[in-house]
Amino acid sequence: MPNLSTTPQLIERAAQQFNSTPFLVEGGEEISFQAFAKRAKQVAAALMQAGIEKGDRVAIWAPNVSEWVIAALGIQCAGAVLVTLNTRYKGSEAAYILKASRAKLLFSIGKFLDQDYPKQLQGESLPDLQNIVVFREDSWNTFLEQGNSIATSAVEQRMAQVREFDTSDILFTSGTTGNPKGVMTGHEQNLRAFTHFSDIVGLQQGDRYLVINPFFHSFGYKAGILACLIKGVTLLPHAVFNTEDILKRIAEDKISVMPGPPTLFQSLLAHPKLDEFDLSSLKRATTGAAIIPVELIEQMKSKLGFETIITAYGLTESCGLVTACRQGDSAETIATTSGRAIPDVEVRCVNSNNQEVPRGEPGEIVFRGFNVMQGYFENEDATKATIDEDDWLHTGDIGVMDDAGNLKITDRLKDMFITGGFNCYPAEIEKAIAAHESIVMSAVIGAPDERMGEVAMAFVVLKPGASLEEKPFIDWCRERMANYKVPRKVRFMESLPLNASGKVLKTELKKRVHD
Repeated sequence: MPNLSTTPQLIERAAQQFNSTPFLVEGGEEISFQAFAKRAKQVAAALMQAGIEKGDRVAIWAPNVSEWVIAALGIQCAGAVLVTLNTRYKGSEAAYILKASRAKLLFSIGKFLDQDYPKQLQGESLPDLQNIVVFREDSWNTFLEQGNSIATSAVEQRMAQVREFDTSDILFTSGTTGNPKGVMTGHEQNLRAFTHFSDIVGLQQGDRYLVINPFFHSFGYKAGILACLIKGVTLLPHAVFNTEDILKRIAEDKISVMPGPPTLFQSLLAHPKLDEFDLSSLKRATTGAAIIPVELIEQMKSKLGFETIITAYGLTESCGLVTACRQGDSAETIATTSGRAIPDVEVRCVNSNNQEVPRGEPGEIVFRGFNVMQGYFENEDATKATIDEDDWLHTGDIGVMDDAGNLKITDRLKDMFITGGFNCYPAEIEKAIAAHESIVMSAVIGAPDERMGEVAMAFVVLKPGASLEEKPFIDWCRERMANYKVPRKVRFMESLPLNASGKVLKTELKKRVHD
């Protein structure tokens, strides 16, 4: 990627190269790559007028709408750092991140899904926050107009001052241990990682990419927005997950690219009206991290019509990408592994002494390379605890690597539980359960047990119209897995609690053990 090392450079190049091709399509409005560059610069001008300097933090708290994309790239054109806020946050959680990042300005939506976002911040102490600009209200238009007093040359000069190793964004981790930590990544490493991603998936100009993964997450923002800018792909934001709405959009908007967690594709395949929708435009999908039944990959090809399905693995601390399958890999490799290291990145599985374990044995996944985060924002202790002296980043994930270098994610270190002295990895048990013909999805956790310490407890969602009882299900499991892995407790659910990225909230399930 010659001379392309910052997001402002990417926006300029995309405007020249893809010109009048539609970049953003939402609600009947089409914005070309060229028009988008102008709008992003307009945001940058307005930010400069508002006193935002290079390196200042500016946050966005909104669902997947066009303005999110325009504001995010405008922030980076102004040399500022994008801070993303999860749309599921309550006011106090959003306030924590605004305060921790010392964000000077917040872009937000007004009302969305019965929530008034700015109102939730009333009464919170936010000494650094100078302004809240609300999308789709007068304050957004007024804000943009304020940029008219800034010369175009001044905006272009600010864009030119952005350097490849400058921090481009801070994404806060979910905070499973204590408060969320702000992960800093730079311009060049993000563009490099998602150029690799785009090449691996085979994105090409003319593709139409439905982004259901939230923009506040690296899957929606980097694998979505940045990848589309890199390859000249049309981006169609999707704000609210509803299976039938997504099927309609695929048919009406001729969607060709649709990443998502396995739960997304399982929901589409289980929809009773699936056959009524024209899905012939679908070509490319990426999914990841969770262990996936081989049957799901085969059904995504046979019933949904995908030609290319790539599974990948990444985390916020890796710019969002560490490994990926490659086109031509078998359904077995795609389903059971997250592929091999992306170019210029090393991956190992290590024991508690930081020694690499033999291939085929589980160990903590560590990686090293250009995609390692710059660090946790203003948290040197946490950074040192995560990145060791030899520059390996310790993920906290457990994996097994095969002889070809394909990585199988078996679990989180913290999700593993011990039954009678045996290590149990929930994802492994979930994979076995996925083969049951009556089950759409399941989640397994360790539940306290006086005799065994902990035992497997399965939360199970049945296919529409299917019926299943606890004893026959446990008997079925006994025939297919080692005794210590067999769920001793079962809870049938209408749905599993998911976060905005489609991952199961096991912390919520743990609260229901004694329901």
